[in-house]
Amino acid sequence: MSTIALNLETDMVALPAPKLPPTASLEQALKRRRSSRDFLPDALTLEQLSALLWAAFGINRRDSAGRTAPSAHNWQEIDVFVVLREGAYRYDPQAHRLLLVKAEDLRGASGTQDFVADAPLNLVYVADFTRMSGARPEEREFLAGADAGCIAQNVYLLCAVAGLASVVRGLIDRQRLAKALGLSSQQRIALAQTVGLPASA
Repeated sequence: MSTIALNLETDMVALPAPKLPPTASLEQALKRRRSSRDFLPDALTLEQLSALLWAAFGINRRDSAGRTAPSAHNWQEIDVFVVLREGAYRYDPQAHRLLLVKAEDLRGASGTQDFVADAPLNLVYVADFTRMSGARPEEREFLAGADAGCIAQNVYLLCAVAGLASVVRGLIDRQRLAKALGLSSQQRIALAQTVGLPASA
């Protein structure tokens, strides 16, 4: 099982090719989908992380750079930030890799509930309003939230068939987390989602 290993020359983590559970059906995934706030502290493998991120918002059509989740007007305005014990990263779907944002454990800043600080993985869905050309200001947060919700559901379904626990969260000190991640004034945190091995069956 692979673990996180930085390329010290580029602050980058190359992810293995995503491999999803081969036998689960959509019906099984939907029946098993649930929210859980009880996680083991065990780190996820690089293989598990690769599958999660690809399912969330990876490239599924190389000829058109289409994604696994829809986005309004194909803006693809959501960036997936990966908050681990080892540091915070931004997922680069084109190259299927992680780019280091901060070499610091920011899990405790990724939500206001106690369990987020010890869970192995917190995903943070950040909307970049500069990509939403033509959107009225009053529409941007609503549309970005809808797009983030689609991504979160993809993660839920992957977790359901991969034996992982997950919960999507809106309870976030957005100002604190945005500062910790170094976000600009045009980037807004839509949602966060915690993932890990379930503490109980």
